[in-house]
Amino acid sequence: MTLSIDELRRMQDSVGRGLTRAATWRQEQLQRLSELVEQHEQEVLAALAADLGKPPTEAFFEIVALRQELKLAQRQLRRWMRPRRVTVPLAQRPGRADVIPEPLGCVLIIGPWNYPFSLTLQPLICALAAGNTAVLKPSEHAPAVAALISRLIAEHFEPEVVRVDLGDGAVAAALVALPFDHIFFTGGGAIGRKVLEGAAAHLTPVTLELGGKSPALVLEGADLTVSARRLIWGKGLNAGQTCIAPDHLIVQPGLKAELLKAMDSARTEMYGTAPLASEQLACIVNDRQFQRLEALLDQAQQAGRVLIGGEINRDQRRIAPTVIRVDDRQDPLMADELFGPLLPVLELADLPQTLAEIRQGPKPLALYLFGGNEAQQQQVLETTSSGGVCLNDVVMQAGVPDLPFGGVGGSGMGSYHGQAGFDTFSHAKAVLRRPFRLDFKLRYPPYGIDLNLLRRLAG
Repeated sequence: MTLSIDELRRMQDSVGRGLTRAATWRQEQLQRLSELVEQHEQEVLAALAADLGKPPTEAFFEIVALRQELKLAQRQLRRWMRPRRVTVPLAQRPGRADVIPEPLGCVLIIGPWNYPFSLTLQPLICALAAGNTAVLKPSEHAPAVAALISRLIAEHFEPEVVRVDLGDGAVAAALVALPFDHIFFTGGGAIGRKVLEGAAAHLTPVTLELGGKSPALVLEGADLTVSARRLIWGKGLNAGQTCIAPDHLIVQPGLKAELLKAMDSARTEMYGTAPLASEQLACIVNDRQFQRLEALLDQAQQAGRVLIGGEINRDQRRIAPTVIRVDDRQDPLMADELFGPLLPVLELADLPQTLAEIRQGPKPLALYLFGGNEAQQQQVLETTSSGGVCLNDVVMQAGVPDLPFGGVGGSGMGSYHGQAGFDTFSHAKAVLRRPFRLDFKLRYPPYGIDLNLLRRLAG
């Protein structure tokens, strides 16, 4: 049954009455969530295997991410909660100004299907640390994980603190239509727009964690063997269904042949000569996503543009990491975020022109640069806009617990992880305290103060 307006009001009221303000309440909720994660590891791994065919090691990454976030929040909570003193101008002294972080109320968290356990519960850590109550809507496209989250939340939390609503897009739309105090959505841009539209009715603030076509550039100075290994790993991780996976590769022409040879070797080292039989390769989440990727791969194969890989198994919804030659940005592979194990490769003729082309497209969630001298690295940092940048590696920036994670422009709005997440789910309340003494009549009508004196006093 979908949350009712009366149930929402009760969850908001407990925050409004100050029941969630104390650090002890927040630490208790974080401890409950920590116990949920620690006590049900094997169930989580099994559910992720059922939904996405995730190997145990990759599935365990989701648990690691939650452990890191929980430890950081538990350790830093009191510091994050502390009011921040602000200097008061001379004309308003004596007085004291503070910025006090306070809970928003009851928040809605809509989780994705690609990392359905961690990316549903990680925002919850931030929300609880900030003193909110929360409603979770896990993705229906990962049904085993969604059912597990629903059961575990009910076992570990009081229903007025955290509850789970299961269902499809209609359930999500009904929840978005309610007057939550904040909505946190992780997923694709098309659904993100609908969330934003639905939230507008109540002027509900929204955090959108989306994606985009995250480029990876390889320049002179890169260690091609290590770069190849990291690129294949980043594209094979969760069968490429990672929002910050490298979407396409842009390589200096003189490096291309050697890099491709190293990528071919790296793929064999990781997944063997028969990658579809590898236990290290996850599957595509459902038939719709598989058919979308299959059509793109089939088109590339017919044109003879597959450079590495191309293996596919329809019955198991498996596609091996595949590298495909792309001649220009008008290729169908360059139209939308691939979100799969297909990696288009373009040649880089001129770095300034390539950076200009990146700027002309939607802002990506991540940008990767391998090699390059210090001036080129600075040029990339200063002349592109993306949610984050990682030099000489991929995906790993998301594993730094206190590094803000989020998009910009078409790749999202708002950020979380660490204090950034605490701030996202908090309102920075401005408070000025003034005494009754020294109440100068000059401020009141009839105004007798000389304007020249007032200018000097106002600085």
